[in-house]
Amino acid sequence: MKVYLPAIKGHVPTDVVRTFRAFLEFCFLVRRNIITEDSLNEIQDALTRFHHYRKIFDTLGIVDTFSLPRQHSMTHYVDQIRLFGAPNGLCSSITESKHIKAVKEPWRWSSKNQALGQMLLANQRLDKLAASRVDFAERGMLVGTALSSVLTALCKCSLSTFVLPHTQRQHLAPEVENQPDAPVIGQRTEDEVDNGEIVDGPTILANVQLAKTVRKW
Repeated sequence: MKVYLPAIKGHVPTDVVRTFRAFLEFCFLVRRNIITEDSLNEIQDALTRFHHYRKIFDTLGIVDTFSLPRQHSMTHYVDQIRLFGAPNGLCSSITESKHIKAVKEPWRWSSKNQALGQMLLANQRLDKLAASRVDFAERGMLVGTALSSVLTALCKCSLSTFVLPHTQRQHLAPEVENQPDAPVIGQRTEDEVDNGEIVDGPTILANVQLAKTVRKW
């Protein structure tokens, strides 16, 4: 605002400068972190002045219509802020960047016949897969492979964990040879089974709900 308005002043009609001033005021007001009732009145005032002064573009023959999506969305800001709170710098370009993933690709996957339901179902399942991946990553389930996990567990095992054959036990020291045989890896002892101390694998708390019946499109 400090640079753009002085740059165009004197080079364009006064109402053009007033139009941009009202528009910039509107943009800065809706970007506030905290919006009070007084702020909403200021936003509405800036919007009213913008709609009043922008008629100069029609008078000069620059545009034939003001039917622009983002200018139309400005009329809904006051009501939406009352309903959902301050936008806090939310940019409408976010929806544009998600347009390919949320609209174009699901449209290509659909049958092109009453595709809205198919597209919404595709987005719902993609969201569930993304949530599951985040949950698995937090639990460390996506680090490495099943083979690397087994090799890591074997490397951490000590020599006493394994039951050596009799031919190899003859070369051990007497104090090692006289020790009782250690249980084989993965084998439970009776005390562990009775006390319920062993848990078979991690517990996954994720929940994915899919369609119960086939839907005919």
